[in-house]
Amino acid sequence: MFVMAVIETAEKMLPAGLRPAASRMLRALAAVMTARGDKAAAQRMALTAFSIRIVSASLAFLSQIVLARLMGEYEYGIFVFVWVLIVLFGDLSCLGFHTAIVRFLPQYKAAGAFEKIRGLTGTARIFGLLSGTAALAAGMIALHVFGERIESYYVMPIFLGLIAMPMIALGDILEGTSRANHWPVMALSPAYIVRPVLIILFMLTAIGLGAPHTAMTAMQAALAATYVTTVGQYVATLLRLRRHYHEGPRQVDFLGWLGVAFPIFLIEGVGFLLTNSDVVVVGIFLEPHDVAIYFAAAKTMALVHFINFSVKAASGPRFSSLIAEGTRQQLAAAAIDAARWTFWPALAIGLAVVAAGHLLLSLFGGAFTDGYVLMAILLAGILSKALVGPAETLLMMAGKQNTCVLLYAVALAANIGLNLLFIPRLGIEGAAIATASAMGVEAILLHFAVRHTLGIALFAFAASPAKTDMEAR
Repeated sequence: MFVMAVIETAEKMLPAGLRPAASRMLRALAAVMTARGDKAAAQRMALTAFSIRIVSASLAFLSQIVLARLMGEYEYGIFVFVWVLIVLFGDLSCLGFHTAIVRFLPQYKAAGAFEKIRGLTGTARIFGLLSGTAALAAGMIALHVFGERIESYYVMPIFLGLIAMPMIALGDILEGTSRANHWPVMALSPAYIVRPVLIILFMLTAIGLGAPHTAMTAMQAALAATYVTTVGQYVATLLRLRRHYHEGPRQVDFLGWLGVAFPIFLIEGVGFLLTNSDVVVVGIFLEPHDVAIYFAAAKTMALVHFINFSVKAASGPRFSSLIAEGTRQQLAAAAIDAARWTFWPALAIGLAVVAAGHLLLSLFGGAFTDGYVLMAILLAGILSKALVGPAETLLMMAGKQNTCVLLYAVALAANIGLNLLFIPRLGIEGAAIATASAMGVEAILLHFAVRHTLGIALFAFAASPAKTDMEAR
């Protein structure tokens, strides 16, 4: 009743010419907000995740502008290269447990197996912290052994970044726990809103106290922000879990969970490398100045790419529930809906971002406008991937981890090979071409994998199975 009253008030405030079209959109939104059932819950989670990602993408964009302005292209390039590496390997150190939670917890909840939920979430937190600490130790050993072969300006920032790895891993576990429980605000806010804000606040505070405008200062701010964010997230998540599932016995199936988590780790490991290999290869072959320009263009296009992440965050629990309790037709309808929710917003926002590209890049500094052409190239790849929506999430929730591993290995090999081929010849433009081409390869492979293994023609323009049946009748 309250939602409908708000909608009716909003309709009266609209101009007469806009009222019919806007009214339909508002009432569709009201239907999503008030409806019951798994589909409505997933749509509400998608809307919430989408809203959070809009805010977080804006904050991330603004924070990168501030950092670039504070440090200049060279020091900024050092910082972003190191921070990408640290976040990448921090995520990988979870060994897939953060996504395994999303797969198992909804099934346990549907069966009323709270003792398994308590065992799963508790074990995952401990495992994430320990595996992140192991990654920290391995990184320190590697830094000691190979330090002389690394450019001197990268050594100390990497050292500081490694200390953040346990908290990055634990944060991913907590995010997966919240996603599995349909808590999008708690899932996404810490890493995508709180941490970027704290990095800027700590950076500005340090500079105000006399610290130099360097990558080292930025890494110190990032380290402090990561610990503060993850500790707060841990306390909030633990309290909410206890309210929902209470204290009680725990049932642990560590080997069973690890058997599913490890293939997911292989999938996501290849996927993370696929997503970030361009920045890594640019950092290896080119100077920090080029890294900064490329990263600024990629970060600007992240305003589009986050849509896929938002739909993916909402779709995982729904796919898991439908696989456990629904029909193949319902699963196909949900998958095609997710592809549409991914592609059309990505197209609209992507065109708007590219149209404003020169202005957006100039905010980083005058030299950053050299990356404008990269934005158009990267958009082509993002849209090709958006056509199949969260296909990899669907495959993982259906237990097709091995298929995803093979698929991503092929896409990663293509990405690295193309980067190695194009970057020495074309510079940062070659990195953008290689990345966009790899996204296209990935989308094609995902489409055929879903069609072959699940019998679903996953494509944003495909007809919904439910609509097809109704037309046949």
